[in-house]
Amino acid sequence: MDIDTSAWSGDGDFTQLVLASLREEPRIAQVRVENAPASRDDVGYTFISNEVFVVPSTEWRREPFVRWGIWRTTRLVPAGALSIGDIEAVLAADASIGAPDFADDTMLQYLRTHRIVPAYQTRGYKLVELVRIYLAAGNAAA
Repeated sequence: MDIDTSAWSGDGDFTQLVLASLREEPRIAQVRVENAPASRDDVGYTFISNEVFVVPSTEWRREPFVRWGIWRTTRLVPAGALSIGDIEAVLAADASIGAPDFADDTMLQYLRTHRIVPAYQTRGYKLVELVRIYLAAGNAAA
């Protein structure tokens, strides 16, 4: 599997957990991680927003087909090896990730927060990490 992190700063521990879990899935051909433009840093908190695009590997399946209106046959068509529901099941099976906070037919969304107190400081800051996972179109066989 190919993981493209060229548009990602590498920030976000939860995003790294998601990538580690996706790396183990054999039905995924490529993953691209990007920083979302919503990321920001302020006095009391840091908001990190990352987007993960997953390209499934290609499977070939037989589909019924009628040629010239009279001849019934089958043809091979490419199909994605997994759906967004399959990705949700893979990530939910990992105890360190769990079920998404929001899921629909096109996206999974996780929102994680925790307080970070650096050494020798009395006040810390809140780290808010938003991770959105999309099923990207692509031909992994090419």
